[in-house]
Amino acid sequence: MTIRTKALGLTAVAVLAAVALSACSATGGKRAADAAAASVAEAAGGGATADTPRLTIAMVTHQGPGDSFWDKVQAGAIVAAAKDNIDLKYSADPTAPGQATLVQNAIDSKVDGIATTFRNPDAMEGVMQNAVAAGIPVVGLNAGIDQYKQLGAIMYFGSDETVAGEAVGKRISDAGGKHPLCVIQEQGSVSLEARCAGVKTNAPGTENIQVDGTDPTSVTTTIGAKLQQDPSIDYVVALGASYALNAQQAIADAGSSAKLATFDLNADVAKQIQDGKIEFSVDQQPWLQGYMAVDSLWFYLTNKNDLGGGLPVLTGPSFVDSKNIEDIIKFAANNTR
Repeated sequence: MTIRTKALGLTAVAVLAAVALSACSATGGKRAADAAAASVAEAAGGGATADTPRLTIAMVTHQGPGDSFWDKVQAGAIVAAAKDNIDLKYSADPTAPGQATLVQNAIDSKVDGIATTFRNPDAMEGVMQNAVAAGIPVVGLNAGIDQYKQLGAIMYFGSDETVAGEAVGKRISDAGGKHPLCVIQEQGSVSLEARCAGVKTNAPGTENIQVDGTDPTSVTTTIGAKLQQDPSIDYVVALGASYALNAQQAIADAGSSAKLATFDLNADVAKQIQDGKIEFSVDQQPWLQGYMAVDSLWFYLTNKNDLGGGLPVLTGPSFVDSKNIEDIIKFAANNTR
């Protein structure tokens, strides 16, 4: 390993990110990974790739069909993998048993490291024991901040969703909000439940509603029906950028005066914030989560480094609103924020 090579790789990140993200947005899923990896390899050239032995890392998430949030996570991982001379194997299953099976498949294929989410920690307990027994280091990202250590993961990258929710609740209460509606799009997700519980801590009138995040039309109609039924709802809190746009349509269809806030960011939400149609977004920086999960495994496997000092490495919460949107919107357009 040479530190100089590593440094060259770091300077290439900004250029490689744009290439990788363009491929991800255009194709999605495995095709996105293949296209982005090829583009990154071509763009990196010479000294941008580490000269350490080729490693294989599996990234396993709970991505659902059509959820573009994970394009950012995957794209960050692709850039880190290209820089670190890593063969990245990305797979996803929105069901807890399916995700656990994918992790077991990675263990059976004797990968060098695993990066995974813990949306349903109980379902991951068995395969995590298997990974530890096989001597395969695992880092967590995005979901499972309170459970990753007990499951045996060595590091974690993501937002503290309880802290984020509490910050949202305080902001809503300070603005005079009394009855927020918190929209949960994935049943059983510990991260989404933590967000809404946090909102309720500082906005006691918060009410949760469960929607089917795999069906955008259903999301809109379910929220709209609730708003028509209860006109006292004064804020809608979406827990994902694409669902914020569904909620926005539902508010309009219901003739509601409720204000809209959301977790996560994309180019459309950034434009709505700029236009004053969404109050704010809470960004957890998913591109950075994917990048750091892979890069941290490279550091650990090649130099036994670890990050966080035994604590999770936080990538959020970070508020995006009218005060800073002009600085951030260009990065949202690039899909890196």
